Amino acid sequence: MVDMTRNWTNTGTRTDGRTSGTSGTSGTSGTAGTSGTAGTSGTAGTSGTAGAVLGAATVAMGLIAGTFYVFACAVMPALARSGDRTYVEVMRNINEVIQNPVFFVSFLGALALTAVSAWQLRSRWVYAALITYAAAFLITVAVNVPLNDALARPGNPRTLRDHFETPWLTWNITRALLCTAATAFLTRALVVWGRGQRAA
Repeated sequence: MVDMTRNWTNTGTRTDGRTSGTSGTSGTSGTAGTSGTAGTSGTAGTSGTAGAVLGAATVAMGLIAGTFYVFACAVMPALARSGDRTYVEVMRNINEVIQNPVFFVSFLGALALTAVSAWQLRSRWVYAALITYAAAFLITVAVNVPLNDALARPGNPRTLRDHFETPWLTWNITRALLCTAATAFLTRALVVWGRGQRAA
């Protein structure tokens, strides 16, 4: 009778041990699998969005840098050969025509997209681009635009040109250099981001 009781107790213990161990392993595995899948998917989605925003910011910044560059090395030198009346008339036309949706999408988009990218990536290169372009943006709003407005007012073409040409050229070159630097910073950030993605 004692032997039968001992055998029954040992059998029950072994059975319970197997059941408990199997159950514990299964639960742990299920939890780990679910958690791993969700974490990978969420990280990939966030990273992909951040990369797209950074890429769009780089393109927009490059377009603005190119616009100011063309003014500095082609448009303004060509106008410098013109007479006063022609100079004022052409610049007035340019200042009117450039106020279009295509220009504003890149001009404002470069600032907005870079700001969003800085918030997403917390990258020192993107921060540098944001600060640099913010300076160029302020120069445009505080200096170049008021000069354009002054040129649009009635007056003697020679006088209008004298008050406009030199300061506008100087600040345009400054903002062209700033935007070029911002484009370089964003390009560097894009390279660093790409390396991080490959490493992951």
